Amino acid sequence: MSYSESVLERVSKSLGRTAPPATVPAPPVIDEPITRLVHTDIGLPELFAKRAEALKMYVSQVYLEEVLEKLIEFLKEKGVKSVVLSDSELLAKLNVKQALIIAGFVTKSWSEISLDAAYDFDAAVTDVWRAVAETGSLVLRSSKEHGRVLSLVPFVHCAIVEPKNFLPDMVDLFELLTKEGSGSSTVMISGPSKTADIEMNVVTGVHGPNVVHTFILK
Repeated sequence: MSYSESVLERVSKSLGRTAPPATVPAPPVIDEPITRLVHTDIGLPELFAKRAEALKMYVSQVYLEEVLEKLIEFLKEKGVKSVVLSDSELLAKLNVKQALIIAGFVTKSWSEISLDAAYDFDAAVTDVWRAVAETGSLVLRSSKEHGRVLSLVPFVHCAIVEPKNFLPDMVDLFELLTKEGSGSSTVMISGPSKTADIEMNVVTGVHGPNVVHTFILK
């Protein structure tokens, strides 16, 4: 018998316990607001916007009928000439590709280009798999419709988020990843890329997009 087992045995005898309890009592139920910093009865899009903006991400809450206008306006403001899109159902439903072509952008879908060609585009437009309100983070999973480089290589990344995509916090995210899997890769984006490797001076855009803009559909 080890020393720790000997100590536990003596404690049990002192408490009058000669055998393990027949049943283990269930832990008490703890209200969600106590166990989590973010709970489900608050406005997740509003909290996401607040946290994301603090991380230097652009955030716009827009109606479905105005998202294309706002997207095109932003891309032109940033001097974008060429755009690559993920092959998602949402972007197809919104007719994003045709709208960008009409607006004068060189526009290709992910399925139409090679991996190396992604480096030639000024901007990428994608949807997202989930968005975490607690941290203001976008979560994207790579697939044949969405190459991992889309959110990592172009200088500008615009993401369109549906209300159903929001999760309260990281607990929900990791539960969902455990259930559904992470695919070949999962990327979490919390604002533009940043590094402070050189003399502790923060520089954006070194290892990824310099600009990230999230359009939240109302």
